[in-house]
Amino acid sequence: MSHYHRLGQIPRKRHTQFRQPDGSLYSEQLVGTLGFHGVSSLLYHVHPPTQIKHVGTPKPFAPKLIKDRPLQPEHLRTLAQTSTGGDYLAARQTLLGNADVTMSICNPTDKRMDYYYKNAQADEVIFVHEGRGELWSQMGKVAFEPGDYVVVPRTVIHQLHFEEGPVRLMIIESFSPVETVRRYRNHFGQLLEHSPYCERDMRPPSELITEEYPEGDYVIHTKKEGLLHELTYAHSPFDVVGWDGYFYPYAFSIHDFEPITGRLHQPPPVHQTFEGHNYVICSFVPRLFDYHPLSIPAPYNHSNVDSDEVLYYVAGNFMSRKGVDLASFTWHPTGLPHGPHPGTVEASIGKKETHELAVMLDTFRPLYLTETALQYVDGRYPMSWNPGFVPDPPKSADMMD
Repeated sequence: MSHYHRLGQIPRKRHTQFRQPDGSLYSEQLVGTLGFHGVSSLLYHVHPPTQIKHVGTPKPFAPKLIKDRPLQPEHLRTLAQTSTGGDYLAARQTLLGNADVTMSICNPTDKRMDYYYKNAQADEVIFVHEGRGELWSQMGKVAFEPGDYVVVPRTVIHQLHFEEGPVRLMIIESFSPVETVRRYRNHFGQLLEHSPYCERDMRPPSELITEEYPEGDYVIHTKKEGLLHELTYAHSPFDVVGWDGYFYPYAFSIHDFEPITGRLHQPPPVHQTFEGHNYVICSFVPRLFDYHPLSIPAPYNHSNVDSDEVLYYVAGNFMSRKGVDLASFTWHPTGLPHGPHPGTVEASIGKKETHELAVMLDTFRPLYLTETALQYVDGRYPMSWNPGFVPDPPKSADMMD
């Protein structure tokens, strides 16, 4: 996100002497993207961030993609899966992916992390479906709650601390920088007046964490090239006394996305929230329906000629879908037309508004299911457009509107 921010103590000029109370120099660290041509931040550590004490044995940490599955629409029902493991890393289950992006669920039962984590080659967008807590990083604390997107740029060392109660996350891993939408920005990088959100809606780190602990063993798990590496450092990575720049984690609530509506049905790009290389992320939020006297609020049938479309259902009843739970993924791949289920077009006529919430990922290269995803597949979904089809009941009716 191209928006300057600073926290803590920093010298007046970059790359100049900045001394600690004992007269020693603070250790300067530039964290940036695209070589020296992308956004960056400058951090000031109590100790050098380079003091490795031990290198552990890498562990496999990559999904197994299925590339010979029949071409068909898919429905993954994950609502009944209230727990996917222990802590934030152990609980991750990747369901879809390609060379540009992955989609995972993560419902951890352990609320704290006794190690630090960074993704060395991908940004992560954590959508908080259920749960509250704080993301701690070298840049400070970011509080989150249901409906938040928490965007963590690559290489940012962090921990997630959850409050008591159920936690349900959907995580999008991006192998290119996650950016705000280009058509919403001017050439200075400022969000324009027609943008469905603005800089005020973004919540950068608000409180710095400075862990000036003595020398010890501080473990950082680093994800890179399908492996999870374990490195032990002499000092906490959270020993930063100040920083400034354009590169940092932040939160943005789906509830702060202001929908764009019209007289006739608006296409999915009006819901776009973020973008990266070969994909976009969209937010479907409560909004007024089309106001032409003969409008049809339900979406029209369309063919995905160039993109795969995945919708993750968050809240409400979706007028165009039958038998889809909350926390479901519907995936409509390139090469097949899709649209509303039978009866939903007529039923939508005359309706004035919707209260649905969903996150959509559109990719411009084909996605693949993972082996882990097979346990969630609704085998009847490809035939659900046939007249007279009766869907299975929702897995948890008390979560449906």
